[in-house]
Amino acid sequence: MHVVATAGHVDHGKSTLVRALTGMEPDRLDEERRRGLTIQLGYAWTALPSGERLAFVDVPGHERFLATMLAGVGPVPAVMFVVAADEGWMPQSEEHLVALEALGVRHCLLVVTRSDLAGPAGAVEQARPRLDAAGIGGVEAVTVSGRTGQGLPELRQALDRLVSGLPRPDPAAEVRLWVDRAFSVTGSGTVITGTLPAGTVSVGDELLLAGEPVRVRGLESLKEPRDTVSGVARVAVNLRGHDVSGRGEALVTPGGWTYTDLIDVSVRPAGAPRHESAGLPRRLTVHVGSAAVAAEARHLGGSVVRLRLARPLPLHLGDVLLLRDPGRDRSEVRVLAGASVLDVRPPALGRRGAARRRAALLEAALLETAVPGMAYALRLHRLLRAVDLRAMGVPPDAPGTSGEWYADPGHWKELGRRLVEEVRRYAAGHPLEPAMPVEAARHRLGLPDRRLVTSLVRPPLALHAGRIVAGPAGLPEPVARAVERLRRDLAARPFQAPDAGRLAGLGLGPRELAAAERAGSLLRVAEGIVLLPGADVRAAALLSRLPQPFTVSQARHALATTRRVVVPLLEHLDRAGLTERLDEVHRRCR
Repeated sequence: MHVVATAGHVDHGKSTLVRALTGMEPDRLDEERRRGLTIQLGYAWTALPSGERLAFVDVPGHERFLATMLAGVGPVPAVMFVVAADEGWMPQSEEHLVALEALGVRHCLLVVTRSDLAGPAGAVEQARPRLDAAGIGGVEAVTVSGRTGQGLPELRQALDRLVSGLPRPDPAAEVRLWVDRAFSVTGSGTVITGTLPAGTVSVGDELLLAGEPVRVRGLESLKEPRDTVSGVARVAVNLRGHDVSGRGEALVTPGGWTYTDLIDVSVRPAGAPRHESAGLPRRLTVHVGSAAVAAEARHLGGSVVRLRLARPLPLHLGDVLLLRDPGRDRSEVRVLAGASVLDVRPPALGRRGAARRRAALLEAALLETAVPGMAYALRLHRLLRAVDLRAMGVPPDAPGTSGEWYADPGHWKELGRRLVEEVRRYAAGHPLEPAMPVEAARHRLGLPDRRLVTSLVRPPLALHAGRIVAGPAGLPEPVARAVERLRRDLAARPFQAPDAGRLAGLGLGPRELAAAERAGSLLRVAEGIVLLPGADVRAAALLSRLPQPFTVSQARHALATTRRVVVPLLEHLDRAGLTERLDEVHRRCR
């Protein structure tokens, strides 16, 4: 199925045209039929010559119903723009076009109606340059008469060509169905209708409406019961678990969207006269999908504006909004600008110059990527979880930097550099402690998760017993060379601790040994007994292979060392909880 909305000045024959194409009455209200004036959104559908099904959202053209028109056009990918041959381009033609420009609509068919009353050439000549200026160039034009039926076969063929060029929606996309009508059915409960632009809704699905959980009881599309509907489609959804809501709410996939009332946007002035983003009124109305929400605007710099919405909306990075001045005189174009969402989780701006710096950051990030994606989101937020990225509309497509966490590469590199500095600073300030605790490092770096800290640990750092130690690269050069020679001594005989003479010969006195221990380069078992880091764990693993319990003599033979080393080593293992002393003679591994 495809969905197309109408657009154009009041009384130019939009509803008449839909009626002639579908054989259905799009005007639902008696008042609409009596006055010949569309007030609410109307819906009708037909089959095209290719067999494709096409649904129409018929919008009002009167200036008083601009908000209703925007609710109909907002979620729809293409528009049938209607201009009457006998009147040509009119004020609401201009306002509807400015709205389409602001919303970024690029798929359009120009239809000149009432060709039985006047020649269509003048209307086409007026419309084309305006469509071109709005970025909707190369539009096909069709001339028809809804009253006589002239040109309807050609219009159906043109509509077929229009929808064949529309981008194919992703059936696996996150659902966001903007509600354009809601009502209650006796015995069934709440029913909402809307245009599903992408994604799939199925009976039994658990979704959110206005942030509250609901379950899909039933589905219809074009009056036909369905078990599953994928976008693009007109759909009616029977819900369990929610009272009747109004137009402008959205039925969404849980976790698939960020509910937010504060956003940073890039503003694109639309229409004529052009408006600078700095000149936006402080109070305006934001339109997205079928929603119209009051907002306060704050110009940050350049094209960047911060919007505080009257209520949270489910949004993604890159969503397109329309900004309207609700208080502007009706004789003027009230659509001020289009806006693209740059951030759905913007930071507070407290310090002097923060707004200007924020605008510069956002504009610089946009220069690097035309479409906000994962790299863009990480550039702004530095660290994000996979669930955060999904809610922003940029789900990760690669493994995380650290478990569920994703990091901006430049920021991650800087964190690694800072961690080395913090570990060394901690060692200098806490000489009696063996090394820096992971939790202390987390606080120093301002990280939200301990796992991020452990993932940053790499040479010259090492992780030992919940602490971060600096390796030989953090030692003075003479001490580092001495430790490296000692490492070579212990490589073949890891439990043959050097005696005092060998340590002195290597240049490792008490101060040097203390520094090496703080850096995690050596393990001091007792006074004068040093081994390589991890030797205690390795010893416990070897001793666990002995018949339990075991004696000091058995341990000495298993570790190929001397009594001078094995006795203090066993006492160290007892303190570490790796072994347990049972009596004066026997121990066992835990």
